[in-house]
Amino acid sequence: MPPQPQTLDPALYRDIVRRALDEDIRGGDITTEATVPPKQRARGVFTVKSDCVLAGLDVALDAFRQLDQSVQIDVRRRDSYVCKPGDVVAKLVGPARVLLAAERTALNFLQHLSGIATHTRRFVEAAKGELTILDTRKTTPTLRALEKYAVRVGGGTNHRSGLYDAVLVKDNHVRLAGGVTKAVQRARVQNRGLPIEVETRTLAEVNEALAARADTILVDNMTLADIRKAVDRAKGRAKIEISGGVTLETIRELAATGADFVSIGALTHSAPAADVSFDIEPI
Repeated sequence: MPPQPQTLDPALYRDIVRRALDEDIRGGDITTEATVPPKQRARGVFTVKSDCVLAGLDVALDAFRQLDQSVQIDVRRRDSYVCKPGDVVAKLVGPARVLLAAERTALNFLQHLSGIATHTRRFVEAAKGELTILDTRKTTPTLRALEKYAVRVGGGTNHRSGLYDAVLVKDNHVRLAGGVTKAVQRARVQNRGLPIEVETRTLAEVNEALAARADTILVDNMTLADIRKAVDRAKGRAKIEISGGVTLETIRELAATGADFVSIGALTHSAPAADVSFDIEPI
């Protein structure tokens, strides 16, 4: 199935776009101001150059709107659309100086977020519904909400949004708490009603997490054989999430283990940017 349409609250990106524009323009676009007449109008066209899942179009277009509300925008594609080379995403008409000033900021957002959606979609298709594809907290600082939105556009599922909304007991927590059992017990008392997930690296730790009644067990960088054993031991007792070095080449064999989830940091930290151009001509 294609990714389902997603929505993104403008409040999540308007300040980010404003700061991105300020980072690029500051006191003015000195090249454009020197070469383009103030009253020159122009047409700009966003065109896709490679196969991709579109994401972040509203974020990109907000760059133009923030500089000049008079810019006319004709949207031809929407987020979640699977684009082919040559597809026109949007056409804009407005002051040439505005189109030039906002161009790079808009493309940075559109290419980056579409790249994440596209990369995610490849993992989702490779898993064939046998594993739920999860993202992680390995996101660009201040861009997490946008990047996790792009994961959803690509058909993936968001894991936790941050440290504040889900319990994930990791190896450092275990060491500082004095063991898996103590860490889980304390987390359960402190966060009643929330599911508890525990990261494990060995089958012995899997056994301890099961004995502590963890709801989900993250098996980190385990061999296929050990993952299968963990899945077998957890049946009816806990969900299993795979993590660590997951690639498109390994996703099929991981799906065959019977695990429930796979979390992939590369969805957000290593997704190649989508190839999208913005061509401007005078009118």
